[in-house]
Amino acid sequence: MTRCILCGLLGLAALAVAATAPTAVTPGAPALAAPAAAALAGAPSEVAALALYQRFAAAQNRHDLAAVGDLLLDSPRFLWVSDGKSIWGREAVLKRMALFQEARIWQVEPALDKAATVAIDEHAAFLHLPLVLSLAFTAAPPERLSFLVSVLCVETPSGWRIAALFTTTANPDGDTPG
Repeated sequence: MTRCILCGLLGLAALAVAATAPTAVTPGAPALAAPAAAALAGAPSEVAALALYQRFAAAQNRHDLAAVGDLLLDSPRFLWVSDGKSIWGREAVLKRMALFQEARIWQVEPALDKAATVAIDEHAAFLHLPLVLSLAFTAAPPERLSFLVSVLCVETPSGWRIAALFTTTANPDGDTPG
């Protein structure tokens, strides 16, 4: 089963990379100040994936859905698996995220020190990390929910983007990378 999942992820990465045919990067060229995603052009895919996710988490914590959307691959093949549901396409994902952003408290706290990255090639990487989501829709104290997040990141002509996002509740007995 794990092999099938990995093959599917690699296939999704190949589709995303092929669909976005990155532009050539000149080694030693200065990074552009804006947009921030373009500044990572030429960075190792593992570094770029982690930096992309940090911007994604920060945009969520600001409740800035426009910034969140800018970090997602604009494709009907974008996939978010959440709560046992497959949500396809950037617009559908943003619509679902907008519902969560209505919460009085919505704060993601990624455990970046426990993040693990796997380079697929120089234009794609897989990032896996735990996070805690503080969530409250009412005046009650927020719930603190533990999740595992896996993110497929790809380099596009517009910079690095999230091509797929997989979330599941964390199992406290699960292994972490060594």
